[in-house]
Amino acid sequence: MTTLAELTAILDTAYPPSLAESWDSVGLVCGDPAEPVHRVHFAVDATEAVVTEAIEAGAQALVAHHPLLLRGVDTVAADTPKGALLHRLIRAGCALFTAHTNADSAAPGVSDALAEALGLTDLRPLDPQDAAPVDNWTVQVPHEHTEAVAAALFAAGAGGTGNYRDCASITPSTGQFRPVAGANPAVGTKGELTRVPEDHLEVIAPPGRRTEVLAALRGAHPYEEPAFHISTRAALPTGTGLGRIGTLPTPETLRAFTARAAAALPATAWGVRAAGDPERVLRTVAVCGGAGDSFLGTVARIGVDAYLTADLRHHPADEHLRAGGPALIDAAHWATEFPWCAQAAALVRHALPGLTTHVSALRTDPWTVGCGH
Repeated sequence: MTTLAELTAILDTAYPPSLAESWDSVGLVCGDPAEPVHRVHFAVDATEAVVTEAIEAGAQALVAHHPLLLRGVDTVAADTPKGALLHRLIRAGCALFTAHTNADSAAPGVSDALAEALGLTDLRPLDPQDAAPVDNWTVQVPHEHTEAVAAALFAAGAGGTGNYRDCASITPSTGQFRPVAGANPAVGTKGELTRVPEDHLEVIAPPGRRTEVLAALRGAHPYEEPAFHISTRAALPTGTGLGRIGTLPTPETLRAFTARAAAALPATAWGVRAAGDPERVLRTVAVCGGAGDSFLGTVARIGVDAYLTADLRHHPADEHLRAGGPALIDAAHWATEFPWCAQAAALVRHALPGLTTHVSALRTDPWTVGCGH
């Protein structure tokens, strides 16, 4: 039997909440983690039609990309639109889980699914999210005090990495020192060279915990002047971040790529439109699922041939092209994020093969009529 807690753990591992933007709302919205789950529904939006579909299909969980409760609310009463959906889900025993900007930045994530649907290869983040710098503390400790000093450092926030705690490297060593006038040594005699069996203790810690770790070190160490050294590991690439840059298998014109994008993405009233010379030859393409006009400057600086995203506005797009930026392809917001649903369903099936998954084919794009000339 698979529980909701197991399902959410798989989703949190694939789309870590720590990757979410500070303004976002992600994770479990409603549902009992201890309840069993047999069928999971996937959709971009938790609309009334999607909720109805999930319940009628007998799903115990609905996984959505867009948060139902992104903005703060002071009621989820059943006579409010969002409250009504939550009440229906709870009564039907169907949980709601959201992976939004954390799924945007994850690797693989929303933009990976979009890029793969468009046939792009050699993917890398458009806006990389590097791992935070980490301090490495090296401390010389008399062997009999190593355990106490390590425990103090751990309590101060050192020794943690990923899902592991109390991490350290301990190597036997020999410490040497000569106390001079004014010293009050815990070991040894003034003026005499002293050698002590020690341990070389190494731990990592966030740079923001330096004050606490130093205080813990001085408080737990038996020496008047502990011997220690701090070095900082630079921020490292993680492969995570918003958007993706990829390469087309063979060069093609903007006109041909736009037509292929329209065929690869689900149909919408918005359709797929492009700005730039239709005969411009494309080799490298950047993509960003959802609204991505904040990266117009980035794609221009990187020098890709084209940029596909959603919700592009007239003036920013016009100014971008006037400045000689790459060609633009504008698709519907929902359509650029829809490929993620299949990605999320596949990873759940792989991790929890006993579950049945279903990707909703309902079009939740709000635009319903498109008229051309």
